[in-house]
Amino acid sequence: MILVLEKDITREQKAYIRSVLFEAGCIVREMSQEGQSVIGAVGKGNMDIEEINALAGVEKVVPISTSFKLVSRSMHPEDTHVQVGDVTVGGERITVIAGPCAVESREQALSIAREVRTYGAVLFRGGAFKPRSSPYSFQGLEEEGLKILAEVREETGMGVVTEITSPAHADMMMKYVDVVQIGARNMQNFELLKCVGRMGKPVVLKRGLSSTIEEWLMSAEYILSEGNDNVILCERGIRTFEPYTRNTLDLSAIPVLKNLTHLPVVIDPSHATGIREKVSPMARAAIAAGADALMIEVHNDPDNALSDGPQSLYPKQFGQLMRDIYVIAPVVDRQLDYSYLDKARAVNHINTVNGKGKEKTAFLGDFGTFSHIACSRYFGSKISAVPKPSFRSIFEAVKTGDAYFGIVPLENSLNGSIHENYDLLLEYDLKIVGEVTLRIKHNLIGQPGAKIEDIQRIKAPPPAFDQCRQFLQGHESWELVPVNATAAAIKMINEDSAAAEAAIGSKEAAELYKMEVIEEGIETDPRNYTRFVVISANPIKRGNRKKSSLIFSTGNQPGALFEALKIFADNTINLVKLESRPIHGKPWEYMFYVDLEADAEAESFQPILSALKEKTDYLKLLGSY
Repeated sequence: MILVLEKDITREQKAYIRSVLFEAGCIVREMSQEGQSVIGAVGKGNMDIEEINALAGVEKVVPISTSFKLVSRSMHPEDTHVQVGDVTVGGERITVIAGPCAVESREQALSIAREVRTYGAVLFRGGAFKPRSSPYSFQGLEEEGLKILAEVREETGMGVVTEITSPAHADMMMKYVDVVQIGARNMQNFELLKCVGRMGKPVVLKRGLSSTIEEWLMSAEYILSEGNDNVILCERGIRTFEPYTRNTLDLSAIPVLKNLTHLPVVIDPSHATGIREKVSPMARAAIAAGADALMIEVHNDPDNALSDGPQSLYPKQFGQLMRDIYVIAPVVDRQLDYSYLDKARAVNHINTVNGKGKEKTAFLGDFGTFSHIACSRYFGSKISAVPKPSFRSIFEAVKTGDAYFGIVPLENSLNGSIHENYDLLLEYDLKIVGEVTLRIKHNLIGQPGAKIEDIQRIKAPPPAFDQCRQFLQGHESWELVPVNATAAAIKMINEDSAAAEAAIGSKEAAELYKMEVIEEGIETDPRNYTRFVVISANPIKRGNRKKSSLIFSTGNQPGALFEALKIFADNTINLVKLESRPIHGKPWEYMFYVDLEADAEAESFQPILSALKEKTDYLKLLGSY
């Protein structure tokens, strides 16, 4: 049941309510919904709802109708984010777990781990205890395999995931691994479920071969009832009559689960299909359907793998899949972050060395702007976001040390480049240390209960008006009032409290200021993306860098630009952006801004930079990231 508490409830009243629930044998969870205190209570015996409702401080009691209580969305409306070291499973960043089905040797595990980490995996999976259909098949290296997994974590920094098959293995799991997995065959091994519930470590709970979603969630309920909320649900295919795949991957389970439960969802297309060529298509489809994470089997020699070789990707196939996911993710408001681990450790190091707690990152406008969303998506909760009134003030804050990082938009897929920020990159001696692409989905936002026919004035920054022109042309009587940022517009209409006022902005800002979305997705073109870059006076500790940005100018003679660009062509370096900007104070002379797919700060790239310097009048490396 859900107990909605009165807003003026005293501490003593709340304590008494909790004591009554505990005496009745309830599991109690305290939370907040829309600013109101709520207690969730699940008990094994019968409780008199009328009696509970009569307690001082209780506004109302709402029964939970589902058989699964603790895992239900009713009990916990907000999504659960499971923390594994520096990695968060759930939320806006996609988590990729990769590795072989089984740990076969130290060399094999370390080799695969190095490769999948390079391509962007953040957790490493590998079986040490392997429950197999045949007693004569390879059963795993057992504790020796767990020791190898611990070595993988030590060398690569990735948390390690492995299957537990017996409560007797609990002590070893506590010693060596970060996430325990309950396999499909053990989904209803209730003693094992209770055991991992008491262990407290994050749990990947795989769906049984022929289990319904309700049976699966009831198994998760066993784990949560023992006090462990860190459960990740894994869809790995169910057994059907279809012979062309090993199992049938139930992608429809993703939206069903998102509606029923607050727990994050990981998809395992390797076990679901059992066929290498089908793994990548189903992984891409899973992300499009809303999965929080992927679990992919990767092997450097699958033809000779001791377990599940035919469904294992080669490392380069895994790398290509990650590139595909990187492109798909922004469409569904997610991000695949190649430098997730390096960035997290670097920011942790900065916070520790500087001793200030969370370092500051400056962004444009108020909380809830797309710049703020991009900031949160890139850094997660590891920084403190600080609003600034202008792009120049962001650069100044980073230059003076008032903020360690700044995040600024560089280009929009519809409106083109934000030239002011390109000019500021030239003016300030700061480095680009990262980037994030955000899908810009505009919404018409107004007072709760407001109707579209009530609207008379719209507040938004000019680019938002441009991007929603087709929608606005259908309402020519509306007055368009330009403001600095989308969140500022929503904040203004919140303060005005007038039904005739509306704003254009994000759902996040609407929720933040307790406004309501009147019309969703009003941008003219849904292919509306903004690329943001992160700037800093100090580079983030080196990791896997795939891209660089630089500025150069050439002499004003025929073929000068061609000679500079030919250097990139001769070295097979792909340019992904080339744009000219006028040089201030020098009419008809131009700077060229270039983005390229290479690490221009790497030692191996220095001869190319030297050759470029000989062909240019000015050259500045903006950063590699």
